[in-house]
Amino acid sequence: MRLIILGPPGAGKGTQAARIADRLGIPAISTGDIFRANIKDQTPLGVKVDEIIKSGGYVSDDITNEIVEDRLSWDDATHGFLLDGYPRTSGQVDALDAMLARHGHALDAVLELEVDEDAIVERLLRRAETEGRADDTEDVIRERQAIYRKETAPLAHHYDQVGLLVKVDGMGEVDEVTDRVIAALPQHA
Repeated sequence: MRLIILGPPGAGKGTQAARIADRLGIPAISTGDIFRANIKDQTPLGVKVDEIIKSGGYVSDDITNEIVEDRLSWDDATHGFLLDGYPRTSGQVDALDAMLARHGHALDAVLELEVDEDAIVERLLRRAETEGRADDTEDVIRERQAIYRKETAPLAHHYDQVGLLVKVDGMGEVDEVTDRVIAALPQHA
């Protein structure tokens, strides 16, 4: 299966992506993880991305598309993958469609974890306290939620219009959410 997972910061996307990918026997591919690994290893891409992030900028679609296309070419992604953190823009949606089409593939489904914003804010504030993240204030967390809604709503709408969007209740215990996602997939595979 070729999947994307969407959801606001704190919805549990990373946790669910890993669990779903494991159950389906496909890699969970996080653009954030790829960027962090390249930065840590000081690769040419990592140096470039680190400079962009430190200057407060966003990594361009061209760079992001390039790293995703490279990652999708790895052997473990031949029969499927679950993308977390990509695509984030309509340009990235088009690029992903083109990448897949070049190899005779298409997406099977786009998962959207639906969560209660107030519950997410509480969860992230608790995490900030336990992990010592002083910059994760309620205002900052709510701003990230607003940015997510603004930037991702058009993507979710697009995938809904083309019949790929699968909305899943992302509230509750981790195992419950995973089971809901898996149960929702067969009808879209």
